[in-house]
Amino acid sequence: MSLSRAAAGEAIGTAMLLAIVVGSGIMGERLAQGNAAIALLANSIATGAGLYFLIVIFGPISGAHFNPLVSAVSVFNGNLSRRRGVIFTLAQIGGAFLGVAVAHAMFNLPIVQISAHVRSTVGEGVGECVATFGLVLVIALASRFRAKATPLVVAAYITSAYWFTSSTSFANPAVTLARSMTDTFAGIAPQSVALFVGGQIVGAVAATPLAGWLNGRKFASAAELNH
Repeated sequence: MSLSRAAAGEAIGTAMLLAIVVGSGIMGERLAQGNAAIALLANSIATGAGLYFLIVIFGPISGAHFNPLVSAVSVFNGNLSRRRGVIFTLAQIGGAFLGVAVAHAMFNLPIVQISAHVRSTVGEGVGECVATFGLVLVIALASRFRAKATPLVVAAYITSAYWFTSSTSFANPAVTLARSMTDTFAGIAPQSVALFVGGQIVGAVAATPLAGWLNGRKFASAAELNH
């Protein structure tokens, strides 16, 4: 697939992912009437379902990374060129902010917001490390041993990670940056972004060599199921 089409796939897919994450958070919180567990349940189910169809439809176009760390690991292991990795990352970040803006527009909120949702505990940083470590392993091993099930496996992992991690599993620097621009259920205060992104990087760096050793080959992206 051409670079322009692949980059567009990453931008559009990431935008749709953020619209799902933020929009379902807003809807869930409004309908839950103060019950945070119900709001999180709605948010996690919508995100998992969204990830499934996004990986299925954009996988053949771009690899369905939607995540700078997934692209970075692919570059590191030689599955993606450095040029594509940089362009993918820019497309993912731009798409993420666009998705937040679209979610705000749908719910008649100011397009630009700054989140006041502080997530600054060490435990939440550890949660992001664990969430991203698991995501890298899941993508690598599922695409190696259960290729056709990869979209479902990734979606199931993220849905569960919403609940078993203290951070509710952002596991994505582009997502984290964009969610600092929404003062809604899914938001994260700008001062908490560094902690989350740092945990995500540590998790990805730790998981990459382990994934390669376990599956006996280089890291494979989520969409290699389609090849």
